[in-house]
Amino acid sequence: MSTLSERVLDAFGVDDPWERPRPAVGRQDVVWAGAIGLLGVVSLELVRSGGDLEHTTAPVWSQWLVVLSGAGLLVGRRRWPLVVAILAAAHMFVSGVAMPEVMGQLPSQIVYFVAILSGVSWARDRRAMMIVVGAILLFMFAWLSWQFAVGSAVQEWYDELSKSTDEGIFPPIPAAIALTMLINAVYFGGAVVGGVVSWRSARARDHLAGQAATIARQAERLREQAVVDERLRIARELHDVVAHHVSAMGIQAGAARRVLDRDPEAARTALANVEEASRDAVTQMRRLLGTLREGEQAGGDARTTEAGVGDLPRLVAEASGEGLAVTLDVVEADRDAAARLPRALGLAVYRTVQEALTNVRRHSTADTVSVVLRVDESHSRPYAEVEVVDNGRPRHGTSGSGLGQLGIRERAATHDGQVDIGPRVTGGYRVRVRYPLGAAS
Repeated sequence: MSTLSERVLDAFGVDDPWERPRPAVGRQDVVWAGAIGLLGVVSLELVRSGGDLEHTTAPVWSQWLVVLSGAGLLVGRRRWPLVVAILAAAHMFVSGVAMPEVMGQLPSQIVYFVAILSGVSWARDRRAMMIVVGAILLFMFAWLSWQFAVGSAVQEWYDELSKSTDEGIFPPIPAAIALTMLINAVYFGGAVVGGVVSWRSARARDHLAGQAATIARQAERLREQAVVDERLRIARELHDVVAHHVSAMGIQAGAARRVLDRDPEAARTALANVEEASRDAVTQMRRLLGTLREGEQAGGDARTTEAGVGDLPRLVAEASGEGLAVTLDVVEADRDAAARLPRALGLAVYRTVQEALTNVRRHSTADTVSVVLRVDESHSRPYAEVEVVDNGRPRHGTSGSGLGQLGIRERAATHDGQVDIGPRVTGGYRVRVRYPLGAAS
């Protein structure tokens, strides 16, 4: 269990490794000091007009100088907090001895309060701060104690001469000085406590900002890693697609060589198939390499996948159950159009549906999901479109990282697809990706 002294040192931040950034003197410091100085001069003249400075014999210009010089100290309160606190304490003592009525004005009291508070709040060396502020408080209360002792002696002399009786419990002069000491205890104590609160709040904000920056960096690294993983997966799929086409080209070329002399027509057909397969491979390679060119890294899982649109019924069946009903509809303008989709495109459709259903399971209150695959080769712009729509709302406390949707967009980009992901006006959530069917079809 920590002792009282340890708790106090911890409260003041002594031996804390964090140092509050110390800003340069800025416009706000000058404006703040100027406003306090102007307020002090106006307040001083208002008090003078009311006849409350009749016991102050110092010239008016010197009174103005006291007020303005005190306010001027606030310009450096954040840059040199301990120096300003020491100068403010000296200013308070000198002006209190020479012009107590001027020193006691509200603007001057604001200056001293802010100076002490800033010393506690902005000091970077917390141990030096405790020494300086402690010395200032000790000096101030020693000064007040001296005044109290003098006041008691005066009161005794006054009682012996006048033989007057007091109406209150305490003699008037000691009572006035004791009240002054109590007010100053609250005054200086408030400045110190306010400074500690300000310093600890600044430390907490800085730590939170550091944690937020760390989280942002980690999220960015996760995002980049997800992109890299997706690209590597696409690269493995590209390997499978190209290997398939190259194998087919080799078979067709071998067949053409064997029948070239005895069946030229069959040889031409085989060579035409080679040409078509090569164009198909080159088209898909061009689409994929644009994505893979940046950030490609070696390594990863060497396992490839054979999934495609033919596996969608199995995927939908696996996703159904436990309160979630998933339906699949395949809309084809021509018979078996979905089965004729290029292998890489079929895998992209499968992965899109897979990720969308996973997100519904994890992050939605939906109980029904509709999966629709549309393939239209007769359209002026042939396309294959997959749409996953649910009827739920985002489940509280299950917000994802967005990496799944990033993978959908990344995969769609490799096929020049258009992505529409977001909540629907009528309720629910929709994931829709449309892939153009070009030469690869």
